[in-house]
Amino acid sequence: MKNALSSGMRPSKLAKAAIKSSTVLAGLAFATNAQAACDREMLQQLADTYIEAQKTGQPAMVPLAEGAYYGENDLPVAIGEGVISEAMTVDFTRNLLDTTQCATFTELVAANNPHPYVIHTRMEVNEDGQVAVMESVVTDEDDWVFGAEPFLNYTSQEDWSEILPVENPNPRAPSDPREVIKYAAEAYINNWGDPYLPVPHGTPCARLEGRLYTGAQNPEGQNCTMGAFPQPIQTGSRRYVIDETIGAINIFHRFSWLDAGVGPYHPGIPVSHVFRVENGENRYIHEVTACITPSCGRGF
Repeated sequence: MKNALSSGMRPSKLAKAAIKSSTVLAGLAFATNAQAACDREMLQQLADTYIEAQKTGQPAMVPLAEGAYYGENDLPVAIGEGVISEAMTVDFTRNLLDTTQCATFTELVAANNPHPYVIHTRMEVNEDGQVAVMESVVTDEDDWVFGAEPFLNYTSQEDWSEILPVENPNPRAPSDPREVIKYAAEAYINNWGDPYLPVPHGTPCARLEGRLYTGAQNPEGQNCTMGAFPQPIQTGSRRYVIDETIGAINIFHRFSWLDAGVGPYHPGIPVSHVFRVENGENRYIHEVTACITPSCGRGF
């Protein structure tokens, strides 16, 4: 992978273990009251600020708290050296706003950028309306089944509009709306470690994984069921953003086994999943996975 700042290409993402996080300037373009209410309006404004910062390559627009963490692909990075400092053409974004945890998630697609990306970013916000944690899963041509153009085509056609909470039909699931969403999503991931666990997929259901879309051939079918992996998958270090208003959840976590170039005891590579849950069942599932070995050493 070539150096982004010197040649217009993205730096080697997971080879930056020596980079230390640093104190960075607080944002100049986003103002909140000292005790900002964590409502959807504030979180939407913050997500919009992040998107504009990425479009213009101006990370100082993001109002980082003192001592804030900024990371890419599970490694700390100085924000001025991160992908957010690279101005890019952004074709599509989708946001999740979590007023309970005071957090945001953004799916960002830059298919027509000279260097295409699909980026998932989550931000945790403190009581002063500043970003305490900002981390991204950044994927490009060397990552798992990457394809920004097909990703853009499929994600932009999906319906992630606001939905009303409904009674969950699954008797195994909790009744709280946030927990209903989380239950459906986590069942999918937990099934990787135990293929006998039931997963509440709806009909229709489609998975978007890099350039691959399971709903292309049969849009009205249930196309989300995964076959069993060759071995149980470990998926630790889960972090959540839940938006009940659109019935969606994002989960950042680790994915063992997939990268053939790492050893058997490696904790796993960075992955981000985002789910749309309708009536307690998965409707859409998106996955972006950052490889250590190019294409995760699997030739796809």
